[in-house]
Amino acid sequence: MATYPAPEQDTRAGAALSAWPCRARSRAGAAVLVLLAACSPALDWREVRPADSHLQLLFPCKPVQQARRVMLAGQNVRLVLHVCNAGEQTWALAHADMGDPTHLGPALRELLGSAAANLGAAPGTPLPLQVAGATPHGASARWRLSGQLPDGVAVVEEVAVFAYGTRVYQATALGPELPLEMAQTFMASLRVVP
Repeated sequence: MATYPAPEQDTRAGAALSAWPCRARSRAGAAVLVLLAACSPALDWREVRPADSHLQLLFPCKPVQQARRVMLAGQNVRLVLHVCNAGEQTWALAHADMGDPTHLGPALRELLGSAAANLGAAPGTPLPLQVAGATPHGASARWRLSGQLPDGVAVVEEVAVFAYGTRVYQATALGPELPLEMAQTFMASLRVVP
């Protein structure tokens, strides 16, 4: 298995999920997601309230949490990632407190841009995004992307970026096949719980 920077290590990752690879076959620095151990391959939807996230959502597997310092929109922030694998899909939520509302737009655009760049994907298909309780922001968005992992495996990714207060969030579902109904269940479950 490849070696990756330790949690809480300062790194110039650029964006949430680009900092953590999802599978051992992914190469360091260009990967999309991370998971130290895979979850059960069967989907077992459960409601999760990640600590200090102010968010509630459904995961189809039990997520693990990691955190580290990254550069995001020119700011050194603590990025927390909750992630799990179910079968061929990886499901993740990343969040960081930008500390200043003027940094939200650049951070959201960087998170979305990095998700596309990690797969070598064009902008993709915009999808509706409604996160109950989220702070309205012009840079909030949801996209369905098609691209490739660094090892050439073709994947589909749905990514949503949004904000609450001074926090930014990136929700991601990724896999060689990503049924719309599964991605919709995950994305539609997102809601702010202050």
